[in-house]
Amino acid sequence: MAISVKSMIEEVLNDLRKVGGINASAAVTRDGLLIASDVAGDVDVDTFAAMTATMTGAAETAMSEVKAGNISRVIVEGESAKIIAMGAGPKALLIVLSSPETPLGLILIKISEASKKIAKILE
Repeated sequence: MAISVKSMIEEVLNDLRKVGGINASAAVTRDGLLIASDVAGDVDVDTFAAMTATMTGAAETAMSEVKAGNISRVIVEGESAKIIAMGAGPKALLIVLSSPETPLGLILIKISEASKKIAKILE
C-alpha cells in the first residue's frame, strides 16, 4: 500500500515538533491552501495557512519591486511567538510557529532541511 503525499509530509512536520521550541508547523500551497499540518491547540490552521502565505507573497512582491532578488524566508516576531515561513519548492511553503525566546539558529537549519524534504515529496 502506497503512503499518501499528505502522510509523508505529516511525518516531516512531526519530526519538526521534536526540535525544541517549535510549537506548530504546516505545509501550504503558495496561495494559502493547507496541504498538511501539525498544529495543536486553538489555532485555526486554515487561517494560519492563508494569512502566512499572503504575508510571504507580499514579501516576495516587495523584494521583487526593489529588485532585491528572491527571499529565503520571512520571520515575524511577536510578543508570544515567532512565525517563520520558507519556500518548499515552487509549489509550497513550510510555516513554523515557535516560542519567542527560542534561538533561531537550530530552528532555521531544521526548517531548511524539512522544506527540502517537502519540496522533494511534492515533485
